Amino acid sequence: MAEPAQPDRDPLPETLREGRYRLLGVIGSGAQAHTYDAVDTRTNHAVAIKRFSVRGARSWKDVELAEREARVLSELSHPNLPKYIEHFEEDGALYLVMEKVEGQTLAQLKRSAGSLGAPELYRFLSDAAEILGYLHGRAPAVIHRDIKPHNVIRRPDGSFALVDFGSVRDRLRSEGGSTVVGTFGYMAPEQFQGRALPASDVYGVGATVIACLTGEEPENLPHKGLAIDVKKALGSHRDPAFTGLLERLLDPDPDRRASNLDRALTEAFGSARYREPARARPEPEQRAWAPPPASPGAPIGPLLVVIVTLSLLVARLATFGLFRVALPVLLTLLALFFGGSLKKAASRCIEVGLAGEDGLRRASRRVRGIDPPPKRRKRGRYRVAPSRVYDTEGEEVEDERDYGKGRTSRPARDR
Repeated sequence: MAEPAQPDRDPLPETLREGRYRLLGVIGSGAQAHTYDAVDTRTNHAVAIKRFSVRGARSWKDVELAEREARVLSELSHPNLPKYIEHFEEDGALYLVMEKVEGQTLAQLKRSAGSLGAPELYRFLSDAAEILGYLHGRAPAVIHRDIKPHNVIRRPDGSFALVDFGSVRDRLRSEGGSTVVGTFGYMAPEQFQGRALPASDVYGVGATVIACLTGEEPENLPHKGLAIDVKKALGSHRDPAFTGLLERLLDPDPDRRASNLDRALTEAFGSARYREPARARPEPEQRAWAPPPASPGAPIGPLLVVIVTLSLLVARLATFGLFRVALPVLLTLLALFFGGSLKKAASRCIEVGLAGEDGLRRASRRVRGIDPPPKRRKRGRYRVAPSRVYDTEGEEVEDERDYGKGRTSRPARDR
């Protein structure tokens, strides 16, 4: 099996794509891939370019993971995810070009400050709920599988972005045999069995939060059996609601763990999530949980909020029934007689229904004062047609491709 190519053995040119991209430096390196800071000379915009050496790949599964990362990212569009630009092959290497997300990773912030404040982590939880709602709501669900401080960037405006989709999974296979990827301490227990579920990403978010709160890696925190002892890890001056939330996110049993982060936040803090929770005996060296105040906005009467919220709920139910049940079933039945194009139309109906439900859910959260008004974003210059789906299941891979360095784990039977 070939050894992974090192940067000094596999020199990188100063420019790529016939001079379009000018490389400036290294952002991060992993076992198989390296991410570079660059400039798109056509637009003069900063970009991040991920380079994967095909010649240095230890197995063809590594190559398929790199190709899948590019394909999945090309199909995503969310303000808290890096925007895909293009991917290409040049001189025996695969390159993925994406928007450069400015800011610092949670790992960098944790190293410099020791631990992070409660308002920052609450903003991260809220942004993570939006991101996972978008990824897990797709058909099929997109599972990141490697959420950790190295892969979360805090932007200058205080928002958080999730990066590095090198471990992403977008197909659920009933016969098992999933590729095992992730980082020890942040991987849900079921990932060691080759199972990746939407709840696995929720576990990664919980592990990231408790690591940033305590300044310790999850595996170094007190445990009860397989579960992190959240109460002991947070100390005596913990907020009960926040402690209960983390215990739900970090339950080692995926059947008992919270599978929907947005719902878990609402159940923990209620509809008025931004209220100030009670705290006992705050100490200078450890910051108590205190969600930030509500975003400014025009007040809406309680009765009007109830009416509009109920109307949006009815609209969501109608959208679900029409676009995700009635039309797909009808088109699927007609496809049996009139061809496969109607089956594709059924899949498209489901996608439209998911997008509609997401928009209505955002509107409901905005009416209730949970979310601030969304920022208007410019449309990208590129449109990418979906490519073929690669079957990358069946073989274990150790993967460390991310924006920063991180430890990965694979089962001991193959070591």
